[in-house]
Amino acid sequence: MTEPLNADPEELAKFGELAHNWWDPNGEFRPLHEINPLRLDWIADEIDLAGKTALDVGCGGGLLAEGLAAKGARVTGIDLSEKPLGVARLHLLESGLAVDYRQVAAEQLALELPGHFDVVTCLELLEHVPDPQSVLTACRQLLKPGGKAFFSTLNRSPESFLLAIVGAEYVLNLLPRGTHDHARFIKPSELARYCRVAGLEPEYPVGLNYNPFTRACALSRNIRVNYLMVATRRTADAAS
Repeated sequence: MTEPLNADPEELAKFGELAHNWWDPNGEFRPLHEINPLRLDWIADEIDLAGKTALDVGCGGGLLAEGLAAKGARVTGIDLSEKPLGVARLHLLESGLAVDYRQVAAEQLALELPGHFDVVTCLELLEHVPDPQSVLTACRQLLKPGGKAFFSTLNRSPESFLLAIVGAEYVLNLLPRGTHDHARFIKPSELARYCRVAGLEPEYPVGLNYNPFTRACALSRNIRVNYLMVATRRTADAAS
């Protein structure tokens, strides 16, 4: 019997309809373009990406995946939405970078390639899936012992409702209305618990502050809205 996909069909359709704008730095994905260099530097500060095998879970149109490849990683990008993957593959013709894009769930790939990757990234995805714990477990299975997983998501707080939904979607129109569901946002303590249950050792989260007016972003101690977390697979943990 086939296991149901850990995905919301409405979420897949929503991002599929926006796929053609993925690489427009002034379009619906403008915030991602503006925070992407900071996210990449954060990852590169934690681990030397040159020559590493890296997996981007929920890669969308390939913005982060191409950034990882540009830093020397051998990158695989996976997503369940077909249209963004098509855009990602086309963009490789412009960038000249090499990324292996696949339409497959993290849980399925974990059965095919357990313990294969040095680095797994899962950014801005967990708040869009029905079962975040399942994704975290797959990320751990995909990592080599000692490998690192990188996550970013939104804190379920009053500030995130005001800034990420009311402000970004309804006042400033930075994101299409309905992009986020506040009930699906994840508190840092919850993400840390998901990591530990999966067999990952989380570090203290780092805040990612983004100013939509100045278009500036920076890491900080403020984790009330956007935050990042790195977790390591235990070296004594056998691949499974």
